[in-house]
Amino acid sequence: MAQSSKLKSQFHLFTQRRFLPFFVTQFLGALNDNLFKNALLVIVVSTAVAGSDSSTNFTTNFAVGLFILPFFLFSTTAGQLADTYDKAMLMRRVKFAEIFIMLAGSYALMTLNFNFMLVILFLLGTQSAFFGPAKYSLIPQHLNDDELLAGNAQISMGTFGSILLGTLIGGWMVTLENGITMLSGLIVLVSLIGWLTSREIPEAPSENPGQKLRLNPFTETAANFGMARENRTVFYCILAISWFWLYGGCFLTQVPNYTVTVLNGHPRLISILLGAFIVGVAIGSLLCNRLSRGAIEPGIVPIGALGLSIFAFDLSFTSIAYQQAHMSLSEVMPGAFLSLSGGIHILIDLIMIGMFGGFFIVPLNSMVQQRTAGNNRARVLSVNAIINAAFMVGGSLLGMFFLSFLGWSIMDFFITVAIMNIIVVGVIFVRVPEFFSRFVLWSSSRFKFLSNR
Repeated sequence: MAQSSKLKSQFHLFTQRRFLPFFVTQFLGALNDNLFKNALLVIVVSTAVAGSDSSTNFTTNFAVGLFILPFFLFSTTAGQLADTYDKAMLMRRVKFAEIFIMLAGSYALMTLNFNFMLVILFLLGTQSAFFGPAKYSLIPQHLNDDELLAGNAQISMGTFGSILLGTLIGGWMVTLENGITMLSGLIVLVSLIGWLTSREIPEAPSENPGQKLRLNPFTETAANFGMARENRTVFYCILAISWFWLYGGCFLTQVPNYTVTVLNGHPRLISILLGAFIVGVAIGSLLCNRLSRGAIEPGIVPIGALGLSIFAFDLSFTSIAYQQAHMSLSEVMPGAFLSLSGGIHILIDLIMIGMFGGFFIVPLNSMVQQRTAGNNRARVLSVNAIINAAFMVGGSLLGMFFLSFLGWSIMDFFITVAIMNIIVVGVIFVRVPEFFSRFVLWSSSRFKFLSNR
């Protein structure tokens, strides 16, 4: 363990071998996932692979579902492996497997073999399912308690940054002449670099020497859920984390349709709005460390929850006003959008939703890691992965129910989800009073600090 970092910038971790190779490895892994996934989705939409509009919608949702499915199937086994063997070794093996997956993926892209692309997407989801428990359980093993929040903030920033880059680059490259060839080479190169950086991650030995691997996924999943429920706060933190992924998914999934049908925007505007949300999450993640002075502060979580709803309401009402004022316009380009009344306001709302999302998610992830025993941490985190995946699927079903079955507008849907957020997190905070009590203490300490300045 390194010396205390209370007085250091959170970015000092990037100078540490126990953190930097790990950060780069996970960043490149998430980047590759999104490069391939978004390239596949653009190919589906822009070619005759899927045929009609209805089959295109089915195929794109089926592809996303294929990526999520392995988290249900393999997270339990992945958690066991990470609690039984050296986590750094497991990460190196997963990254080595990624090289071969991406070689096969490059072949699928080059030949435009859509069915093979779906197989590769499933394999990438499988790789991510095995990588996740090792990744999150390794963080508290290599960082001090007073570095844990900063470490999670950097990982959150890196993950969302890689999602943004993968979304933009993957979708853009396949539209270029020879772009598929360039992308095919890029994903193989990124996987090779990721494997090389994984070799620099310091060892993270198991805290369960001699533990035997049990392969029955049903009994083990039940046992893991039992472990997660042993600590009431940890279990409700997992539920809150999963709710955030549902909440964020409800917004991000609708951004393309929202951009075109509500804002009358050109498709290029979609990337700008997605980028605003993701940049907001990165900013909020980094600000967490400053707001809590490097400590894991549960009192920031209610602030994040409240901000998520407030700015979702504001986004909805601002968008309605924008739509009424500019209904005669069509295919508004990004530059023109920012010059129209309400344009910058909408962009700021998306940034703020992302920022308060960062306030919400980073302390929760840190609390789960800190308050779970090291000898079963990965298995508890595998429960987190399973519930996360279930909630993400739930978010998709929620959108289908309100928008397709009930025929509601996107703005009605956003307002409904914002109200649901208040109810869901309110119940969680009542069940775990620590969030409110810590919020009161944090607020009073900040008020005294500001009063004395």
